[in-house]
Amino acid sequence: MNVANEAVGGHGPHGAHGGHAGHGSHGPTYKQYITGFVLAVILTAIPFALVIGHVVQDVLLVITVCATAQIIVHVVYFLHLDRSEEQRWNRMALLYVVIMVGIVLGGSLWIVYNLNHNMMPGVMHSKVWK
Repeated sequence: MNVANEAVGGHGPHGAHGGHAGHGSHGPTYKQYITGFVLAVILTAIPFALVIGHVVQDVLLVITVCATAQIIVHVVYFLHLDRSEEQRWNRMALLYVVIMVGIVLGGSLWIVYNLNHNMMPGVMHSKVWK
């Protein structure tokens, strides 16, 4: 029986209880949600405090590192994506999205840079890129 037939027959993939929380399911706990929330708040507050306090010269690097860490926190603690075999298709979908966003973002930046370079080869190029 496949998963759809099991669900219709009343024998879903989580047993006779249908996977309701509190019946011995292995789903996420409140502790995981609270941990994810606290980490997300910390990873938001760090760059905010550094920008407001003018503490670091290379603020863009700090923001990028904290944003990347926050994406990982969200994927692990809120989307519950782990290394288990059941999550294989979700990991592949996430990898596909990351690749597509990278291609679109990288291509857009490349196009904008080339347009700026080729359409304004005099005064603006020397002012912007120095």
